[in-house]
Amino acid sequence: MHQPIACLLVRGSALDWYVLPFILIFAAISFSARYWKFFVQWFNGIQGRDWPPVPALVDVVSVVVQTEQGRGGERVIGYLATLTYFYRNPELQMGEYSRMFDGEGEAQAWAASYKGRTVTVHVDPRDITRSVLRKEEL
Repeated sequence: MHQPIACLLVRGSALDWYVLPFILIFAAISFSARYWKFFVQWFNGIQGRDWPPVPALVDVVSVVVQTEQGRGGERVIGYLATLTYFYRNPELQMGEYSRMFDGEGEAQAWAASYKGRTVTVHVDPRDITRSVLRKEEL
């Protein structure tokens, strides 16, 4: 007999307690795989706030539809807008900043508003190829 997960958790048998960690691990992996890039971007933003600021030019912008496979087929989960910026320190370097949107038009408008603009990025003094564009400085 097929029972919903909620019933498994309420009943409380020994088998149910073995199933729960697998459900939680699966949920954590699904969440982290989808949002890993944003977690890393957020963490680098915190870490990079003390790095020296450098002017950068947003030269390339893009919007890519994000989909996931579901029971009824593929479905749109959002639109990923990415700003690609270039800076010199002293050689030409490149970095990216991404943001997820619900609507394609909103993502396109946001990305287009930064095309050709100069922004402040923070460069890792130990590795000049690493840089961070912080959300607070957009």
